[in-house]
Amino acid sequence: MDNDLRTAKDHHGAVMTSSDTRAGRSLAYLAGVPIDRVKGIGPQRAKKLTEAGIGSVAQFLLHVPRRYLDRSQLFDLSSVPLGEEVTVGGVVRHVSKRRISKNRTMIEAVIGDGTSVVKAVWFNPYLKIAEGEEIVLSGKAELFRGSLQMKAPDLDRFEGQDSLVTGRVMPIYPKVGGMASQKLLGSMDNALRRSRPIVDIVPGEILDRLGLVGRDEAFSTIHFPEDINDTDRARERLVFDEFLRIQMALKKRAHDDFESQSGVSNSVKGELYHRFRDALPFRLTADQEQVIEEILEDMERPRPMHRLLQGEVGSGKTVVVIIALLTSVESEHQGAVMAPTEVLAVQHYLGTELALEDAGLAPPIVESGAADTLSLFHTEPTTTRGVRIGLFTGSKVTTNFVYGDISRARGLAWLADGTIDIAFGTQALIQSGVEFHSLGIAVVDEQHRFGVEQRVVLRDKNTGEGVPDLLLMTATPIPRTLAMTVYGDLYVSTIEEMPLGRTDVVTEAIPESADSKIDRRILRTVAEGRQVFVVCPLIDDSDKIDARSATAEFARLRVALPGVRFELLHGQMRSDEKADVMHRFRRREIDALVSTTVIEVGIDVPNATLMVIHNADRFGLSQLHQLRGRVGRGEHVGTCLLAADPTTSDGERRIDAMLKSNDGFHLARVDLEIRGQGTVFGGAQSGAADLRLGDILRDHELLAAANLVAKEAVDADPSSPFVEDVMREVVLLFGESAQWLTRS
Repeated sequence: MDNDLRTAKDHHGAVMTSSDTRAGRSLAYLAGVPIDRVKGIGPQRAKKLTEAGIGSVAQFLLHVPRRYLDRSQLFDLSSVPLGEEVTVGGVVRHVSKRRISKNRTMIEAVIGDGTSVVKAVWFNPYLKIAEGEEIVLSGKAELFRGSLQMKAPDLDRFEGQDSLVTGRVMPIYPKVGGMASQKLLGSMDNALRRSRPIVDIVPGEILDRLGLVGRDEAFSTIHFPEDINDTDRARERLVFDEFLRIQMALKKRAHDDFESQSGVSNSVKGELYHRFRDALPFRLTADQEQVIEEILEDMERPRPMHRLLQGEVGSGKTVVVIIALLTSVESEHQGAVMAPTEVLAVQHYLGTELALEDAGLAPPIVESGAADTLSLFHTEPTTTRGVRIGLFTGSKVTTNFVYGDISRARGLAWLADGTIDIAFGTQALIQSGVEFHSLGIAVVDEQHRFGVEQRVVLRDKNTGEGVPDLLLMTATPIPRTLAMTVYGDLYVSTIEEMPLGRTDVVTEAIPESADSKIDRRILRTVAEGRQVFVVCPLIDDSDKIDARSATAEFARLRVALPGVRFELLHGQMRSDEKADVMHRFRRREIDALVSTTVIEVGIDVPNATLMVIHNADRFGLSQLHQLRGRVGRGEHVGTCLLAADPTTSDGERRIDAMLKSNDGFHLARVDLEIRGQGTVFGGAQSGAADLRLGDILRDHELLAAANLVAKEAVDADPSSPFVEDVMREVVLLFGESAQWLTRS
């Protein structure tokens, strides 16, 4: 076999040229070398590794140690501290294995190092350990009946790897593709030796400015460090590279999709803007004023807007969005608002309809028979005819200028000829056959529930000239580090300040079984003339999930509290049924609404003051905060009852965090700490892979540095060799995820 790995092909199978391979040592080149070229990895093992996401030498080199062992740092058993995490080593003197119950097997081993002995205990029937082995144990040491003992410690072996680890730090790798750390070690040594020197694609001046080591040094040190203290700097460099690939892809996509495109011409602060602002019965907060200025400045520029608007629950994002929509409408364009659920789309439509009426901007309403003449007059200025809006759900369309519903066909025709100024809907707005006369701005609410493709399809619905402005919005606060990672191609506007007079919701935790207490609170709230939400995690009872269902709770409450007007709401109901229930709830014809999380966002019923959440420990922290935000939106203080009996530490932490804070941005960070970053692209960008090395909370400074480097590079020259080299790595290392990162 060759001493190096020069016969690589790219991801399409084509042989790379010398300029592509950078003397055969670039990471992009190594991404084209199949893993079975490495010594010790045959066809079967290569198949398992590929299934685990390691199909190339580059991906193998990026499988870094989870920790290190250094013989010089091992504790003597005679002086090991009790109750602390320690690492000890020695020779296995005795092993016993016995069954202690039907499904439990205990393995005991006595290990000695010449100074003393320790008994290690595992409840793992598959653990293999033999007398005479030289092993290393990591865990807590305790005294048990006067003897030193370790329960379920991590076990590693020195034996058989002396050529690699004698007198050196030993890397311990996470098991992958059926290969334990000891087997990985030899193959990693072979892969690294034959891949070096690994060429650096980041310019030296950038590395010097950031104080980062070279790429070749980073790979060598992360796998086989001479000194354990050197591994931090090696890891920093590889984490920076990982963040840089993501940030460069996002900045490049933003450039291709927006920065280099011609936008739609929008005027700023016209008559509609001033009439709407003047009619507001309240004073906008400083945050709202700032965000409005940011959005209107974007809309005035020749390039299309690409902005994320995030705000605390009840912070007043809707007013900001209506101003942006009116700005586009007055510029003789249309607006579109897409929501993830019909319930939320209806709420947006009703809220806008009411706001237009209050501002004197609603059009006259005509009978359905006279509607055929409307398109003849759609060129009349909106300042005189009013702003026409339409709600697209299912097979019918509701408007604010025609009595009753109209057919979907007629609604689509009015959208295409410009009769409808602003359209509201779900994914129905991006279906084939939906065309706009001149789409000026597309608003996507709770946009983390949509993929990039859906947002781009909505944007591309415009049949007029120019790329429409795109405003993404969410009431789910996003930690800055996560926003930078997932939405690095967006400008971000944030509303944290709450409107004057808004008070925090009072939050209480009660046992899940406290039905009588909950029932009394419901009765008291209804007697005061207020309304109630009762939220359950399931629609129907389940044999597999021990949690309360909305249908069962609805039935229980109707029997327990016959004087209260209850209604049921969940996602499996027909669109017209859901709309009718919400309409009656807003008109106070319903006292208490029993539902699933379909009411999580966008529901604005100022008279609702009590939120009951059953099995609250089953919900995510941001979801709990969203549900809590449905009450206390009027003049009366809201109360949220968290009914739960947490069975996990994470569930307890979520409940505790809700009791201690009403700050959505703080809770979002706590939620991220509890869940871990997981697939950081998650529901926001389905299909993207987890970060292999970086942690967006721990490594936030490296993330910020990568963000700045990528922005500077793309702004200076999006076709520079540096940008192209990084983008080549994106395509080769991210696999299918690159389709999300790079698609336009």
